[in-house]
Amino acid sequence: MPRPLKWLARVVTALVVLSLALAGAGVLAVRASFPQVSGDLKVKGLTGKVTIYRDKTGVPHLYADSSEDLFLAQGYVHAQDRFFEMDFRRHVTAGRLSEMFGASTLPEDKAIRTMGWRRIAERELPMLSEQTRRYLDAYARGVNSWMEQHEGALGRSLEYGLLRLTNSGYRPEPWTPVDSVAWLKAMAWDLRSNLSDEIGRALAASKLPLDRVEQLWPGYPFGTHRPIVTKGSVTDHGFDQGQEPRGATPHPEAALAGAASAIAAVPSLMGDPKGGNGIGSNSWVVGGAHTASGKPLLANDPHLSAGMPSIWYQAGLHCRTRSERCPFDVTGFTFSGLPGVVIGHNDRIAWGFTNLGPDVADLYLERVKDDSYLFMGEWRPLTTRTEKIEVAGGDPVTLTVRETLHGPVISDVMRDAKDTLPGAATVFREQADAVALKWTALEPGRTADAIFDLNTARDWQGFRAAASKFEVPSQNLVYADVDGNIGYQAPGRIPVRTRGDGTWPVPGWTGEYSWQSTIPFEDLPSVYNPAEGYVVTANNAVVDPGRYPHMLTKDWAYGYRSQRILDRLEGEIAKGKVDVETMGAIQRDTDNGFAPFLVPKLTALKVAGDPARALDLLRSWDGSQGVDSAPAMYFNAVWRHLLIETFNDDLPEAAWPTGGDRWFEVVRVMLDRPDDPFWDDTRTPRKETRDDMLRRAMALGYDELRQRLGEDVKEWRWGDLHTLTLTNQTFGSSGISLVERLFNRGPFPVPGNDDAVNAAGWDVQEGYEVGWLPSMRMVVDLADLDRSRWVNLTGASGHAFHENYWDQSPLWTTGETTPMLSREESVRKAAVHILNLTP
Repeated sequence: MPRPLKWLARVVTALVVLSLALAGAGVLAVRASFPQVSGDLKVKGLTGKVTIYRDKTGVPHLYADSSEDLFLAQGYVHAQDRFFEMDFRRHVTAGRLSEMFGASTLPEDKAIRTMGWRRIAERELPMLSEQTRRYLDAYARGVNSWMEQHEGALGRSLEYGLLRLTNSGYRPEPWTPVDSVAWLKAMAWDLRSNLSDEIGRALAASKLPLDRVEQLWPGYPFGTHRPIVTKGSVTDHGFDQGQEPRGATPHPEAALAGAASAIAAVPSLMGDPKGGNGIGSNSWVVGGAHTASGKPLLANDPHLSAGMPSIWYQAGLHCRTRSERCPFDVTGFTFSGLPGVVIGHNDRIAWGFTNLGPDVADLYLERVKDDSYLFMGEWRPLTTRTEKIEVAGGDPVTLTVRETLHGPVISDVMRDAKDTLPGAATVFREQADAVALKWTALEPGRTADAIFDLNTARDWQGFRAAASKFEVPSQNLVYADVDGNIGYQAPGRIPVRTRGDGTWPVPGWTGEYSWQSTIPFEDLPSVYNPAEGYVVTANNAVVDPGRYPHMLTKDWAYGYRSQRILDRLEGEIAKGKVDVETMGAIQRDTDNGFAPFLVPKLTALKVAGDPARALDLLRSWDGSQGVDSAPAMYFNAVWRHLLIETFNDDLPEAAWPTGGDRWFEVVRVMLDRPDDPFWDDTRTPRKETRDDMLRRAMALGYDELRQRLGEDVKEWRWGDLHTLTLTNQTFGSSGISLVERLFNRGPFPVPGNDDAVNAAGWDVQEGYEVGWLPSMRMVVDLADLDRSRWVNLTGASGHAFHENYWDQSPLWTTGETTPMLSREESVRKAAVHILNLTP
């Protein structure tokens, strides 16, 4: 071989060897943090043996002889699979992200320190029952036992190895019970009800008169979309339908817009989706009279942000012998960092959640002078405290937090609404200087107690007793038991206002808009074994206000999902008895609830040229939105451009439509008003009408899809653009493609849309990529709990490249599920790994 070629061969050989060595080191580094799932492990703090069975999906079932050992083992197992996620979450809820990631996260830290989430959690802990505190302590001991066994960065997770490159001095602290309790504040924030609507109204009012603002928040269509509670007792109180509901407010005018941007900087932890009208969810329960087994079925799929790993962690928590000392036999979805099961079933009852969405937060405009604020003619001293925020790679930052009697002054840290507040003077004739937030979650409560009480409830009475402690976030709770009973309960701490309905920011200095009290639990809507034999909740209105004396909210989801579920369910019942497969099929329903209103208007128009070929797709479309559907692709493109072209010219950018069924209802009403002012494009000299905008949307939708998907309209596919990329919360959006490839997965084609039952939300302003979705799916069969089904969005593991990191994602995208086993003999049979934890 000539000498130059010999040298080239040697260089290539050396590079190959080096590459293999680096690859091998990389594999070892990645695998270093994978948990031990078989054999025996000694764990500090245990008093007896805990056995952990894992099936092929990595889902653990824990068996112990005492509650403390059970929750200690749960803490250990959570840490095995998800410790970085847990560590990240507690830094967010404490306003300490900058300690990990540097100055880029200071806005989030300042916002959460101002609200004081962790401070509230510290006050809650001593209020909890002695039993709950024992469980939290045991859980923390389990996490810390794992931490002591895994000291090195790569021994904990790949993320810590990467974090060392930018923050070499970071070391995780021991876990504490407050770390667990603080996570409930994240739940409450992301499920905080209508605050975004309150802000949106005020933003819209900066450019529009009041009547046109109200048009963008139409009333709930009770005539066509049924509320949750339709028959039976709602409360024991009568209601004079001629009386104005408590809390009605005089409407402020356009100058309120300045308050609107006050909370835009607050981070979302569970996902506060951009693509829809707030976080959604579906749940329904069917009584035995309508089921093949003669026992109830319960379905649930909460809609949250897409993330990697999933927000949920599946697990079973079992006492070998159920007793007062160890009363748990529960299987379901947990949050890493929090002991217990949040949604699931025990051996006697099952329960599910959707967001009730009552108005539990108000923005108060405040007059401030020096260190005082005005209240009812008196200048009162602001309450202040100083927060020190440590910053990786930089100097600490000092934050002064100010509070009025209404709550923390959030305009100091959240997009500085102060710059726009002077406009409020035209309404209230006095200058507002700041915005304060009053929110039920900023008062300590006992929601942590409720989780353990739900886990051990044996019947409807025990379930309601547990629900009475579930104060924030307020949820729709559906119920079923093995005796054949079903029910619904609305829990939560919901304010009763002296004046106002919470739909607009209000002046704090007058004292007129104070909260009087909260609605007693006994007065909250509830139904047990309803005559129709089923209950459906999908963030729709709970009850017609004419039948209920209290103001829950005016800002519900508009019932397109809930009514579709009802229609599907009643259709299946009319054909015969329903079963688990029926419930799963309804969860997978992709029907577009707005198509019956918009498609006839589109197809009635004369359209020439190439867009006419695309319009032909809609003429025989059944409204379904599978990934292979060409008409679904075109319809959603038309919808996207219709919203942009119709409303963007009238609204400030922060109030532009993103999607969701509120806009279905807005446009539905406008379709019968061809000359409605919103149809007119204010940027052009001519006056556009409905048909002009429909033709424009069709043409723009066609042009976009032709450029992106080609000339042949029959080859367009909804799943080509409606895709999901599972993005890691931290390093997944780092901007470094190599790092992102380590942690992110996808894209995957996804069916449905933001207000189909199979809800896959997208932001019309940005494109068709999925931003929020059913974060899990579950169907519980109370006749045989082992016939229950479930699926998680990603997988059990939080470790990139672990076999259970995203193994459930392909199942999730196609609507498939896996067995939700809970009986010990079934769990043992399905186990592929068995781990014994011993003292």
